[in-house]
Amino acid sequence: MNKLSIQDRVQILNCLSEGMGVNATARVTGKSKNTVLKLLEEVGEACAAYQDRVMRGLRVNRLECDEIWSFVGAKQKNVTQDHPEEFGDCYTFTAIDAETKLMPCWLVGVRSPDCTYDFMADLASRIAGRVQITTDGWGAYVGAVETAFHDRVDHAVLNKSYEGGPSVVEGRRRYSPATFVKCSKESVCGNPDMNLASTSIVERSNLSLRMGNRRFTRLTNAFSKKMANHMHAISFYFMVYNFVKIHKTIKTTPAMEAGVTDFLWSMEDIAVMADTNG
Repeated sequence: MNKLSIQDRVQILNCLSEGMGVNATARVTGKSKNTVLKLLEEVGEACAAYQDRVMRGLRVNRLECDEIWSFVGAKQKNVTQDHPEEFGDCYTFTAIDAETKLMPCWLVGVRSPDCTYDFMADLASRIAGRVQITTDGWGAYVGAVETAFHDRVDHAVLNKSYEGGPSVVEGRRRYSPATFVKCSKESVCGNPDMNLASTSIVERSNLSLRMGNRRFTRLTNAFSKKMANHMHAISFYFMVYNFVKIHKTIKTTPAMEAGVTDFLWSMEDIAVMADTNG
């Protein structure tokens, strides 16, 4: 890895950031698969550490939260006792500032009350002041939001109904959209502006995550084989999303719009940051 030039690293990172898999990146760049994975590990760790450090004291007015499904090693129904404990369903909790489009934090885990609370507690520690939050109908959000934010949150829930009921939707929605029937909004705590209660922006950002990260592509064999690599890839993705790529709506990067940074990052900046351990 020490023999890789900055140009080689940038080339590999550019391929990964455009949704190419590890094997495809190795073929295009002429580097070995192990070299690509080693670079992804170093960059992922550096990106996670840097964003954890700078995403503090954020002034935001309106957040949308959601979770996106993937799996590691094998789908949950195919996991056996012989498989590693990390194999099976994996959910990535995400949050986005509806105004600046900044995604301040994420959590990789399972769709459980404990993970939901951990995610909300981490999010609350990064936000300064009062904020309005909209979540979907996942029941664990109600207690997690109130516990994490206490009296400085206005929480609204957007419940969507699909044809076939919850059990059918849970089984099918991972691969194709279920038929939408109706939605309803509910004020849970505080005084949220129900006209602004929406999860459309975070759902759109989750689509970008699927398209920009090969590990999330449905119905392929491009899934993550190890949880560690999965987490490194996600950390790198959010670094590129927040600091490198210009958002079409705001005409700049989310990090610049939110005041987290005052310059436009390049892929070379990320490579250098990883080389100097963040």
